[in-house]
Amino acid sequence: MGQFVDLKSADGFVFPAWVAEPDTAPRGAVVVLQEIFGVNSHIRAVADRFAARGYVAVAPATFHRVQPGVELGYTPEDIAAGAALKAAVEGLPSPGVLPDIQAAIDHAAERSSRKVGIVGFCWGGLLTWRSACLLKGLSAAVPYYGGGITTETEMARQPQVPVLAHFGRRDKHILIDGVQAFARTHPEVEVHIYEADHGFNCDQRGSYDEASALAARDRTLAFFDKHLG
Repeated sequence: MGQFVDLKSADGFVFPAWVAEPDTAPRGAVVVLQEIFGVNSHIRAVADRFAARGYVAVAPATFHRVQPGVELGYTPEDIAAGAALKAAVEGLPSPGVLPDIQAAIDHAAERSSRKVGIVGFCWGGLLTWRSACLLKGLSAAVPYYGGGITTETEMARQPQVPVLAHFGRRDKHILIDGVQAFARTHPEVEVHIYEADHGFNCDQRGSYDEASALAARDRTLAFFDKHLG
């Protein structure tokens, strides 16, 4: 359903994004932010599913500034490689990869002529939170198990749009105490905690939890219907 297209950031940097468009007039648009595994088959499938539900979906390659063409699986070696790439991007001078996400938001708005939401998973969840606080042109944001969101620095940020956040109670990377602190700090954020592990939305991972994934999906779609309609 989708295809890779080149987008350009404000600083002139060109990078690819997977763009999937609906067969009918768009009901809105969604930017989909990758995990540490690149715009791989799972992220492309997520974008395609949003397109099937009527949204223009844009998934930017947020590793491209440090390494092009990243598409990893979920082995321990892949996880180590992805973590290193994430660290490299996080180490870029400010504003880092945020201009690329802004370009994806702008492209989504242009292609749809409708409101734009953003959703991201793991590291992409963290970037989704930052985007909700720092970028323009968004109307809703949905971070899934955003690693780093519960740090003091990130909790100090203030979202500019409605936010729905999904976490797993058994997530060893994002401890439940931190999630609860995040919820207390941001009562305006709709926080849901599932009886699941990190990565519960990805059906290519051992941590996939179908019941939690479907519940989170239904909440996400209802949230986007409400705020992007």
